[in-house]
Amino acid sequence: MLKVAIVDDQALVRQGIANLLSLHPQLELLWQLDSGLKVTDKLAAAPVDVLLMDIRMPGLSGIETVQQLRQYKHDCKVIILTTFDDPELFIQAMQAGANGFLLKDIDTDKLHQAIFAVAQGQTLAEPVLLNQLNAQQLSTFSDPGIELLTAREKEILKLIAGGFSNKEIAEAIFLAPGTVKNHVSSLLAKLKTRDRTRAVLKALSAKII
Repeated sequence: MLKVAIVDDQALVRQGIANLLSLHPQLELLWQLDSGLKVTDKLAAAPVDVLLMDIRMPGLSGIETVQQLRQYKHDCKVIILTTFDDPELFIQAMQAGANGFLLKDIDTDKLHQAIFAVAQGQTLAEPVLLNQLNAQQLSTFSDPGIELLTAREKEILKLIAGGFSNKEIAEAIFLAPGTVKNHVSSLLAKLKTRDRTRAVLKALSAKII
């Protein structure tokens, strides 16, 4: 079971998300708050694996709450859920230490998948946001490790950016799935990240995608 919490100032939104969580037998909604002000205290008393949080709330915004959590060394995963498809807010959320940035019109299956993905160490972002990032915003994710990638690793990274799974990549470039998995592990290690989204952002910054 993954323990989940919701932080949103709108009661109807909290209830809607709670209803979606209840549809999955391996997700347990532990608590809800209407503000970021008491999140650190609540986490200390009742830790959760994943926190679903609104970005704009009175008192303490979602981004400010994430910053506070990371300052206090809280390692729970945080998914920002918002109605604002603003690339600048996405950048700020990533810099603060968020693990995901998704729009509130997300469907049930995608929400469930997102929760399990971030719990496993991945970073998630809406593709529409990645496509809107300009050069200056992308420079935030620049990484000299890009220069260490082989031609094959760059090819695979481009397919990852296209949303291909390891199996689909293997079929596309005629490699064994195990070989693709090794290449992915290698390129992630060179880019010093554990998830595909941040690798894609670094590749976009270097203009290899």
